[in-house]
Amino acid sequence: MNDAFGRPQTALVVGGGSDLALAVLDRLDVTLVRVGLAARSADALASAVADRFTAEVRTFHFDAADPTEHATMVDEAAEWLGDIDLAIVAHGDLGQPFSLETTPEEVARLISVNHAGAAAACQAVARCLAAQGHGTLVAFSSVAAMRPRLGNLPYASAKAGFDAFALGLDHALAGTGARVMVVRPGFVHTKMTAGLAPQPLATDAAAVADAVVDGLVKGKSVVWAPAPLALTPALRILPKALWRRLSER
Repeated sequence: MNDAFGRPQTALVVGGGSDLALAVLDRLDVTLVRVGLAARSADALASAVADRFTAEVRTFHFDAADPTEHATMVDEAAEWLGDIDLAIVAHGDLGQPFSLETTPEEVARLISVNHAGAAAACQAVARCLAAQGHGTLVAFSSVAAMRPRLGNLPYASAKAGFDAFALGLDHALAGTGARVMVVRPGFVHTKMTAGLAPQPLATDAAAVADAVVDGLVKGKSVVWAPAPLALTPALRILPKALWRRLSER
């Protein structure tokens, strides 16, 4: 259960190697007692974060491409954690810049990981939170979900579907005591974006983590990081020719 000040004491991160999720845990480490990190390379992740947190840490195997394992992983994590006060779904794969040369198999893989895999993980977590009667699920979407650029088309289109699912899942949880908070970061300097040219309003993981923690405290349903990106939906009404020029930059 959350502590007397409403702060989480246990957390589960699906996509446990995410720079953004780990930065959020850094901000919450003072109150966290147990942290579960789920990733495909669980053993390597355990070594990488061994001394990062004061909380007790355990890793769990998670493969976004195999939804048959998701519920079992969440159940095992919940049993070890006691209750899941905070769950963060933050795994993703940006892939290589999109072009007409991108293979259909690569498009299918990116959409499967970033949409189907993420949505299935959220569903597994949401069922657990609803059963225990409390908890917050932080779903990392992206500002790219609002209107894809050519270079990130498979990733952005997958995030658009995932964003819609996460918002709907929050409605599904109404009355259970659990909720979903959707986070829409812009370009963030992390290992996933290393080597890419920064986009306008580029930020870092620490700033995104601050926005997430602020959103948790204020009970927000959607968090934009940084905040000015909340104007991004206006891009949907830009004429196609203008958006095409902007998105190629």
